[in-house]
Amino acid sequence: MLSGLLRRLAIVLALGVPATPALAADKLTVLLDWFVNPDHAPLVVAKKGGFFERAGLDVELIAPSDPSAPPRLVAAGQADIAITYQPDLMLNIQEGLKLTRIGTLIETPLNCLIYLEDGPIKTLADLKGKKIGYSVASLQSAYINEYLKSAGLTEKDVELVNVNFNLVTALMAKQVDAVIDGYRNVELIQLNLEGHPARAFYPEEHGIPIYDELIYVTRNELRDDPRMGRFVNAVELATVWLTNHPEEALQLFLKAHSDLGDTLNRKMFDQTIARFAKRPAALDRGRYRRFAEFLKEKGILKDVPEVDAYAIEPR
Repeated sequence: MLSGLLRRLAIVLALGVPATPALAADKLTVLLDWFVNPDHAPLVVAKKGGFFERAGLDVELIAPSDPSAPPRLVAAGQADIAITYQPDLMLNIQEGLKLTRIGTLIETPLNCLIYLEDGPIKTLADLKGKKIGYSVASLQSAYINEYLKSAGLTEKDVELVNVNFNLVTALMAKQVDAVIDGYRNVELIQLNLEGHPARAFYPEEHGIPIYDELIYVTRNELRDDPRMGRFVNAVELATVWLTNHPEEALQLFLKAHSDLGDTLNRKMFDQTIARFAKRPAALDRGRYRRFAEFLKEKGILKDVPEVDAYAIEPR
């Protein structure tokens, strides 16, 4: 009898089946920062690959109708987790939103200053007297000033043009000479596919402190909720699996979102893998402090908040 029990236990362990009856999964609602795209691959893999399920979580991923709304909706208790940007979190905290960073999705900047290879821009100094397009008025002034400062210029030396979200179109039509707000894993690829080879100046190489592009936030009362730690841990396992098995991960991603199988999205997927946080819970307090100090220096933040007041490493 004992040998039979041991044999059944070995089968259970080998299959990864729980030896005790399964409990109902805990629900979590996650608001994305934008429509589903390769930036969200770790979340899609975690959901479709069973990583959330094995963590006892039933995770619903929702794309917002208004990209600026997720942090506010989470702060108001209408969802559990939002994907947002480290720079935007600084502004949210200053506005009084009760939010806590619980993890990182993409750990390097994606934003960059893009220009066409066959255009008039070769160096930052060439921007003098030129037009720079942008999408949404927010932190562009701080970024542009720092870019130009490294070339001995100021914002008065350029003309900023609001092109809404038509960055690629405006640049190809030569309505502007360069664009900021474009991503190195999106617009830079798209321009090359459109037959307009492009290059970029990267913020972290021109005086702007490195920041986490995409992060997970929750409302303050959930910062110690055990679901947060289980969520981030499941994302970590999914991200490492994705990194180890990129082709299988791509197929899993496309099985869930077959409309994203075009060349642009496949290239985006490939070029974003290296930027996913492999330790999403890890918090670089120095990175957060340095960026907040940069925003204060630029007059965007009134004070530099204590990092531990709005960011944690969930257990």
